[in-house]
Amino acid sequence: MQDDIAALVARVPGLVPTGQPERLGGLTNRVYRLGDLIVRVPGEGTAEYIDRKAEAVAARAAAGAGVSPDLVMADPDSGVMITRFVPGVTMTPEAFRSRTGAPARAALALRQLHRSGETFPTRFDLFAMIDDYLRLLSGKDVALPEGYHAVLAEAETIRAALARHPVPLVPCHCDPLCENFLDTGSRMWVVDWEYSGMNDPMWDLGDLSVEAQFDAAQDEALLTAYFDGPAPDQARARMVIYKAMCDLLWTLWGLIQLANGNPADDFRAYAEGRFARCRALMADPVFARHLALLA
Repeated sequence: MQDDIAALVARVPGLVPTGQPERLGGLTNRVYRLGDLIVRVPGEGTAEYIDRKAEAVAARAAAGAGVSPDLVMADPDSGVMITRFVPGVTMTPEAFRSRTGAPARAALALRQLHRSGETFPTRFDLFAMIDDYLRLLSGKDVALPEGYHAVLAEAETIRAALARHPVPLVPCHCDPLCENFLDTGSRMWVVDWEYSGMNDPMWDLGDLSVEAQFDAAQDEALLTAYFDGPAPDQARARMVIYKAMCDLLWTLWGLIQLANGNPADDFRAYAEGRFARCRALMADPVFARHLALLA
């Protein structure tokens, strides 16, 4: 495969591969560094739920907004994407805890994207995506976690509350895994635009909080940096609500990976863990208080 990566790059006009491809991380895709290039080869089955044309548009727009590396080539048919390499520490929950100011730098990168004025071609609609993922799973031999539909029915109250307080949609990353942030110590770069779309900006903050396992102090640092001071009550409420809702959605994503035979992780455990955390977050009295602000 590594020889294939070098050959693939060599076929792109104006690109001359240097060195040997180095395999990097990735839960669903294969990612390689080749000199000053990053080559992403999509994983099996991802075409079922990723719009590669929309991803390419978003990646180019995010680069134009100054938050993502330059896009060198994107082939919507094959899903292969080549971007420029940028130096930085690939973030993890541990890195977010140990690197001083990291939550604030992530907040500023997300805010720069949200306020860029760019328009992404798709809408990231939480409940529509849940419906789509459930339809996809209905044709696969994978069981939902016990109680999933009951929690989804309970979430109808949340859907109604959010609908009563609509906010302007902005370009959002929508999948802010820690590993999608590269930290230089002075700024964050954001990569991987597969799930990006126009969305409530507080989704990005809430999802990052969950992925990075932020504590209350880190949540406060994230919000304070984003808003240049205390967060408005309703914005904070939406962030807390999305912390649970992203787990409700990504539970299904994990089951799709399980059904597709993705060997990168134990996706049954991944899905069960995310669903358990969703239920725990929704049962927390703090969650109920924030939901009441949108009632």
